[in-house]
Amino acid sequence: MPKILLMNAGSSSVKWKLFELTDESVVAKGLVERMLAKGSKFEIKYGTEVYQETTDNLTYERAAEMILEKLTALKITSLADIACVGHRVVAGGQTFKKATRVDADVIAQILALSDHAPLHNPMEAKYIELMQQVLPDVPQYAVFDSQFFTQMPEENAIFSLPYELTKEYGIRRYGEHGISHEYLVHKAAQMLDRPLEELKLITLHLGSGSSVSATKDGKAFASSMGFTPLTGLTMGTRAGDVDPSLVPFLMEKLSLSASEVLELFNEKSGLLGLSGYSDDMRDIKEKSATDAQCRLALDVYENKIVGYTGSYFAQLGGADVLVFAGGIGENNAWLRQDICARLACLGVELDQTLNEQGQEGVISTSASKVKVLLLPTNEELAMVEQIKAQLEK
Repeated sequence: MPKILLMNAGSSSVKWKLFELTDESVVAKGLVERMLAKGSKFEIKYGTEVYQETTDNLTYERAAEMILEKLTALKITSLADIACVGHRVVAGGQTFKKATRVDADVIAQILALSDHAPLHNPMEAKYIELMQQVLPDVPQYAVFDSQFFTQMPEENAIFSLPYELTKEYGIRRYGEHGISHEYLVHKAAQMLDRPLEELKLITLHLGSGSSVSATKDGKAFASSMGFTPLTGLTMGTRAGDVDPSLVPFLMEKLSLSASEVLELFNEKSGLLGLSGYSDDMRDIKEKSATDAQCRLALDVYENKIVGYTGSYFAQLGGADVLVFAGGIGENNAWLRQDICARLACLGVELDQTLNEQGQEGVISTSASKVKVLLLPTNEELAMVEQIKAQLEK
């Protein structure tokens, strides 16, 4: 049976899933983490079985080979059954507006867009090239996190810079997590049995990376993320919105280069920087009752979400649907309760019992002016559907 292998590469890890092409069911999934470090972990889950292996200093090249070797050795699939490989790519700019078959020119363009996602695009391009090497006759497709936001109205997309610079250098909000936000708005419309074009939606993708998106008339209307994934909400290690003047200020005070300040904003800030303890919401919540910095980190995190959500309510002229998704949004009833309580002035009323149950679906009361949904996001399924549409063409 033909299958699609989906890859999601990070700086030190890669997550993957293998789907049946016909019915879009998951055959197997896996994770490789702590690459190039002691205790590199390799894992495959298929059915009720789990295969794990730990080794030191696993290279990116070897990890790509191992995924295919183990799929064959464990008799999960034949390599001949892999019809194509799909790759999540964060930044596609205004260049890529749909799932795209990859060739040398596409890889070059992905690398050229690294300014928009310096922590993501180079590694994603590297993994495309690695999979081309180990599966040279299998077509590779890229699906872009930014493509959902390419139609965002200019009033929300551009910054208040000299307009000629905006045009010459393509400076705008590209938005990220677009694969997730697009999946969520379609899923919400389907669940409510309403045409997407008739709904005004605000979607909260809350995880290690977090973003808020507004959708109107079936199209992306606004995104909290900007020219890069750094801006917007407080995230696990990313600062979110900061005054740009802090870059030269910290360069002078700490004797850092501009790239080192950006590294500070991207990798040492956010929940980690605020709490001084962890970038994991579970750790911070557990310690927040006795640790003032952890409590502060939660307050800042929630405040940013409420601020952007309230702003989008006003810009949309009200909202029909508010969606919670992402690892943090899906798994923390207390966070949903806190945020919705602070949005009560906008007519949001959460059903406490439904919220605590944490099941997919509507979690607001019948009296709520806004439908609040808990929807586990499924970026991989969205990618499969987009790639299938291109294959069928």
